[in-house]
Amino acid sequence: MLASAAVEAKQALADLTEISSQIQAAVLMDRQGEVAASTLADEAGARKLGRAAFDLLSAAQGTRKSLGPEALTQLEAATLDGSVFVVRDGARVLVATTSAEPTVGLVFYDLKSCLRSLAGGSEEAKSKPATKKADDTAKKGDEAAKTTATGERAASRSPKPKGEDAKPTKSEGQDGRS
Repeated sequence: MLASAAVEAKQALADLTEISSQIQAAVLMDRQGEVAASTLADEAGARKLGRAAFDLLSAAQGTRKSLGPEALTQLEAATLDGSVFVVRDGARVLVATTSAEPTVGLVFYDLKSCLRSLAGGSEEAKSKPATKKADDTAKKGDEAAKTTATGERAASRSPKPKGEDAKPTKSEGQDGRS
């Protein structure tokens, strides 16, 4: 890898971790598994995480061999302690770790945007894909959508209407007649 490409890759990962507060570590590799850049302090740790990402991709592809070797483009493996995300495009593989219960769609979006920016993607991909504020808002939205103990979706609750629409119906037994 050329020196300028290595600097560009390192900067892309720095930008990624700056805009995506959920990402704890990230490693960018080529399709052969050679580490191009990493947010990890030691090179051995970056190679180990990269190898684990390739092993995850291989195992997942093995379950759907009929789709072909390039069909799998993204993967999330979730544990109680956190998640591992793997995203790949034509030339690169990007792996990232997060804490438990990340906003999955947002993490995938940020990772794919990072890969597109490195590939010289569209102007939209080159702009910041998300902000920490958007990240926090998405997290709040996830919390609001969680199911309550009664099985009702919290996000579907709405206040009772006011005015004439708030009058009880006869079927509710509120009209004073028996």
